[in-house]
Amino acid sequence: MKTTILRRAILAGAIATSSAIGITAATPAHAQFGGIVYDPTNYAQNVLTAARSLQQINNQIQQIQNQATSLINEARNLTSLPFSSLQQLQQQVQRTQQLLGQAQRIAYDVQNVQQVFGSRYKGATLTGTQAQMVANANARWEDSVGAFEDSLKVQAGVVGNIDGARTAMDGLVSASQSATGALQATQAGNQLLALQSQQLADLTAAVAAQGRAQALQSARQAAEEAEGRERFRRFMGN
Repeated sequence: MKTTILRRAILAGAIATSSAIGITAATPAHAQFGGIVYDPTNYAQNVLTAARSLQQINNQIQQIQNQATSLINEARNLTSLPFSSLQQLQQQVQRTQQLLGQAQRIAYDVQNVQQVFGSRYKGATLTGTQAQMVANANARWEDSVGAFEDSLKVQAGVVGNIDGARTAMDGLVSASQSATGALQATQAGNQLLALQSQQLADLTAAVAAQGRAQALQSARQAAEEAEGRERFRRFMGN
């Protein structure tokens, strides 16, 4: 009887042991440290998720940096040039215009030129009385002298503008080289073109004044020849 009970107890223990072994083999391996269960698979997934999140954050930071750089560049491109030579150039042009406006006896005006030439350089004025011819000859001489004086004044004004043009050029070149954006570079280029236009205007004024003086001198000589022929005709006639 006792032998039968012992056998049954051994058989039950063997069955319980085999069941425990089977359950342990079916469950994933875990490590326990002080009561904390460590799951390698879950840990790996958590690390991968954290790495992906960190990469997304880095991408967002890079996008923000790119946007900030773009805004800074746009602000530079919209910044105006701190140097302006426009007022100085306008003053130089006005001085040259004033010198041209001070033309003596014959102005730079088409109607005035036609009127003066009709009264002193051609037509009946060359065949008037002796006193009229003498008066016209003196007036033409004064026209020529005044024109040469006007020409010298304009040339002196143009030469005086050279120093101002040099100062403006130095400032514009320096501003152009240190331009921080497209707008500043464009404005510097526009002001350099304005400086060039001002210099061309001075050159045109000087050429016009010189040409005016030479034209009046040639016209005076032609009028004197016509009067000389008239005087000779009268002398021979008398």
